Amino acid sequence: MKGLTGESWVTTQFDALEDWSQRHSFWPFPFGTACCAIEFMSSVSSHYDMARFGSEVVRFSPRQSDLLIVAGTINDKMGPVLKKIYDQMADPKWVVSMGACACSGGFYRAYHVMQGIDEIIPVDVYVPGCPPTPEGLIYGILQLKEKVIRDRQAHRKRLKEEKARAGTEGVGTQGVGNQAAAVSA
Repeated sequence: MKGLTGESWVTTQFDALEDWSQRHSFWPFPFGTACCAIEFMSSVSSHYDMARFGSEVVRFSPRQSDLLIVAGTINDKMGPVLKKIYDQMADPKWVVSMGACACSGGFYRAYHVMQGIDEIIPVDVYVPGCPPTPEGLIYGILQLKEKVIRDRQAHRKRLKEEKARAGTEGVGTQGVGNQAAAVSA
């Protein structure tokens, strides 16, 4: 049983499989409000074929998706709706801000247009352009895959350090408890 605990061949191979599946199976939820949504539609067409990167399963329910692609202008009335959709998504979740309007408000410098969606939700990748090209969106998704790899490696390293720290703390207190039991006996 001792050989099965800790890092074994099975768990390390499972971690690699889990990492691979996490970064190759984004299920995007398109929140398209303007011309950027048309560019998103063309990026999932057969000409650009986002399916080869694992993002072909477009979901229109936030509970079934893990990638929110905000494409277009977001005004102040749509802000709470976008925030609610983001909150309904299961963790882990990522956000791509597509186009100049979603990234920075675009050429709308008015009181009713949000100057970037990062005012209400965290953004992982910004895809610039007015309108952004399908190649730009695909490049943004590839950059998001690299970010997922880095985040998962950092998370795994942090867990390993916490486990090692907890193991050394347990050894010190266990020894003290045994001495106290020996003294009272």
